[in-house]
Order: sequence, then structure tokens, then C-alpha cells
Amino acid sequence: AVQSSGKSTSADGDDSLYPIAVLIDELRNEDVQLRLNSIKKLSTIALALGVERTRTELLPFLTDTIYDEDEVLLALAEQLGNFTMLVGGPEYVHCLLPPLESLATVEETVVRDKAVESLRKISQEHSPVDLEVHFEPLVKRLASGDWFTSRTSACGLFSVCYPRVSSTVKAEIRQHFRTLCSDDTPMVRRAAASKLGEFAKVLELDYVKSDIISLFTALASDEQDSVRLLAVEACVSIATLLPQEDLETLVMPTLRQAAEDKSWRVRYMVADKFSELQKAVGPEITKNDLVPAFQNLLKDCEAEVRAAAANKVKGKRLNIMLPFIRLIQYTNQHVKSALASVIMGLSTILGKDNTIEHLLPLFLAQLKDECPEVRLNIISNLDCVNEVIGIRQLSQSLLPAIVELAEDAKWRVRLAIIEYMPLLAGQLGVEFFDEKLNTLCMAWLIDHVYAIREAATCNLMKLVEKFGAEWAQNTIVPKVLGMANDPNYLHRMTTLFCINALSEACGQEITTKQMLPVVLKMSNDQVANVRFNVAKSLQKIGPVLDNNALQTEVKPVLEKLASDQDMDVKYFAQEAISVLPLA
Repeated sequence: AVQSSGKSTSADGDDSLYPIAVLIDELRNEDVQLRLNSIKKLSTIALALGVERTRTELLPFLTDTIYDEDEVLLALAEQLGNFTMLVGGPEYVHCLLPPLESLATVEETVVRDKAVESLRKISQEHSPVDLEVHFEPLVKRLASGDWFTSRTSACGLFSVCYPRVSSTVKAEIRQHFRTLCSDDTPMVRRAAASKLGEFAKVLELDYVKSDIISLFTALASDEQDSVRLLAVEACVSIATLLPQEDLETLVMPTLRQAAEDKSWRVRYMVADKFSELQKAVGPEITKNDLVPAFQNLLKDCEAEVRAAAANKVKGKRLNIMLPFIRLIQYTNQHVKSALASVIMGLSTILGKDNTIEHLLPLFLAQLKDECPEVRLNIISNLDCVNEVIGIRQLSQSLLPAIVELAEDAKWRVRLAIIEYMPLLAGQLGVEFFDEKLNTLCMAWLIDHVYAIREAATCNLMKLVEKFGAEWAQNTIVPKVLGMANDPNYLHRMTTLFCINALSEACGQEITTKQMLPVVLKMSNDQVANVRFNVAKSLQKIGPVLDNNALQTEVKPVLEKLASDQDMDVKYFAQEAISVLPLA
């Protein structure tokens, strides 16, 4: 192999040595980025060298001399997974094993994981003979390595070589896996538990019953909860492999134990995997065993467990769900948010009568909840309920609650419902909105709290974006412009704020013909605050107007305001003149 970058300069010199020599120099460079770039160019270098020199020079060099930053090793592990053709195809793919074996033993987890991923990938390209001669010995070396890092990597390789080796080698692989499941190091047992389900899928059924079940039981009783919770995950795969008659004796005792585990993390995993477990064990065991366990998880002392269970409630029958529906008594925010996010979808499962009887009261209670996320989850899923019980029934129950919130004495409560109004309008449709909610939206524009008036203005803009300019012209704009004659100057200013917000959404024609005349007329308002807001509005809507309106209508008014007695009016008028394209 080449040891330095002495590029041959003679006319007949061997230039083919150059790529690997440059690589060696770059990989010894102090700059990490340069080393990383050279690793990412490995395939190009291998192409330049050809398959034989890649096998005899490049791979030994990479195996022997690379001790580098994690990001460089990660890139190398990834590259080698795509190197089969560059070493001469499947016949020579075993040449990639030494550097990947080395990478599978490093300290950094992401590098090991990537090396295992590449090893799994190239294992498929080995012939059955090469798998036994080259790949399986590598797995054995990793499985019996002194460092836990190599033993954790081995756990991810058993399942890819097991199906294609002889029965003698299969027995050895099963023995190695058993040994790792009872390893002294928790990290190794954790890695074995995480691959237990995957390994079970490639084993013969007899060995699943004789080997895997005993390992599953042992791991599910491990002293470390991080191991036990992974055993729960494996339970789903194992249960799908076994005949129904074996599940009750081989799997369920361990699963019942996990559902009552002293660690909340294990109980959380049972709750989180509940839907998959239900499918795996079938309806009979679900009814007799899982439902009682599930109801206990819904009442768990830990909020995270209750929330995970609540998220899985969709699709359960009413007799399972009624205890869940009573969860509203829990005041924990996590549970209520999880509950709200799925409860609306239950209506399609329960049907009209059950939704009206059991769910509507709950919707209304959650709509008034102090937690914004709970309210949002209810409002954003109203369309599900609308489909089941119809807009008439929904409006009779829902509308009073919305009106109550919209007129609440606390302004922050009013503000919250305004923010949800565009979403609510989209869920319920334009006809319902015009009939029931439009009046509310207009009333907010004259609220005594400025923050409410401001939010109501923003709300109108979003509604116009949702329902279109024609709807705005017929429904919103006349009411907004009517406020220009209100005796209260704050309400007159709200007209200007609304025009600012609506002009772009309504477009040039509505802005020029309907809004602009009102703004120009308000330039004669007796209150200086209104007049300087006229200047600001003209600056805001100017880009929407055509040039003729700017020159003949806007310009004279701004010039008049620029000589106003009030300093603020002058300032904003002059600012508008400087910004707008006035001749």
C-alpha cells in the first residue's frame, strides 16, 4: 500500500497510485471537515483504483488506520454499506466485513448503529456459503467480545443470518442470543430485548415456544425497567407468531405482570402498544384480559400513563369507553389534552344517540376548559361530530357555550374564543357562520378592551381569506364601514384598522370603490388620533390601489394632512407621502 502522497512526475510514472495517496494525506489532515469530505468521496476513489486495489489497498488501510471523529466514522460506516460493486460484486462482498466489524465496536452509538445497518444490508449479498464462512464468524466474534459495545452490535445481526445457515450454525446462533439476553451489562440485555421480536420472527415455531418465551419471561422480569419495557414491545411480535391456544399460557401471565409493573415507564409502554397488542392476541383474550388491564391504565396514578391510554381509546366499544369518558374528572393537563385530541373522533364510532348522551356534555365541558390546548383540540375536530349528529343538534348545544365564552367577563377568555373563530368557521361552514356567529364577530370590534378589538380585526382578515372577497363584500365590509359614523372615536378607528387588514384580502376593486371613500372622508375627523390613523391607513392600502386613485384621491388628502395642526398627523402623513409612489 502507498504510504505518502509522492505523486509520480515522470512521463511514464504510475499515476494510478495518486488517489489513495491523496486520501491518506487528507485522512491525516488536522481539519475534520477535510477528513469528512475525503470519506464522502470514497466511492470515487474506489472507482479510480479499480476493484482489486480497492480490496487489497483501500480496505486494509481503512480497517487499520482509522481512529477518528465520530462524524467521520459515521460517514465511513454508511459508505461501506454501498460498496459491494466497488469491491467486485457479491463474490467479494466479504472483504467489507473487517472495516465494518471494527466500526461496530466503537464507543459512539450512532456509529455502531450505522455499521450494523450496513452489515445487515450486505449480509443479503452474501451467498449461503460465504455467510457461514465469513459473516457468521464475525457475528460470533462480536457476540463474545470483551467490550459491551461489540456485544450490543451483535444483537442486531442474528436475525439476518439465521434463516440462511445450516441447522448446526442455527443452534450456535440461538445459544449466542440466549447468552446475550442474560449478559451482565444492562446495555447488552437492552439491545437483546429490542431485537427479541425481530429474532422470534425468523425462528421455527418450536424454538419460539422453547427458547424465545423463556427469554421473553426473563427479560420482562429484568431488574432494569429499560429492559422490561422493551420486552413489552417484543410481546406484540411474539403474540402474532403463536397459535391462539398457546397465548394464554405462554404470553398473558407476563403481559398482565407488565400492565401492573412498579415502573410507570413499563406501564406506559403497555398503554402505548395497546392497539397492537389487541390485534395480536385476538378478541377473546382482549375482552377477558386486556380490557380490565386497560381500564386500570386509564386510572393509573401517573398522568403520562393515563394520557397514553387515552390516546388509544379510539375504536373501543362503548362498554370499554365509559370509564374513559369519566376521566374528565382528572384535572391533569396532559390527560385532558390527550382526551380532547381523540374524543371528537369517537362520535363516528358511537353513533348519533350515544354521542348526544355521552359525548356532547363532555365536549361542552372541555370547550370551557382553562387549558388552550384542550379547547383547540375540541374546536379543530368539530367536523367529526357535525357529520354524526348534524349541524342543527350541534348548534343547539354548542352555540350557547360559544356565546357564553364570547361574552365572558374575563377579557382573556373572550380573546381565546376569538382566536379559534376562523377554525370554527371552517369546521361549521359559511351558512352556519353567517346565521349564528357573524354578529358575535362584529360585536368584538367594539369591545372596550383594545386587545379584543385588535384580535377581532385580525379574525375578520382570516375569515375573508377562508370565505372569499365576495362574501366579505356582502357580509363584512358594509358593517365595518358603518362604524365610521360611530360617535365613539375608538370605534371609528377600528374601522380604519379593519380596512388595513381587509384591503389585501378583498382586492383592488372593493378597496378602491367601497373602502377608500370612507377613509378619505374620515380625514376630516375632529379627533387627531383618527386623522393620523387615516394617514397610516392610506399608506397601508396604497399598494392595493391603482395609480389613478393614488394620484387623484389619495395624494391631495395626504398633502392636506401633512399641513395639519397636530404634530402626529403631520408626521404620519409625511411618512405616507415618502413611502407611496406619488407623482
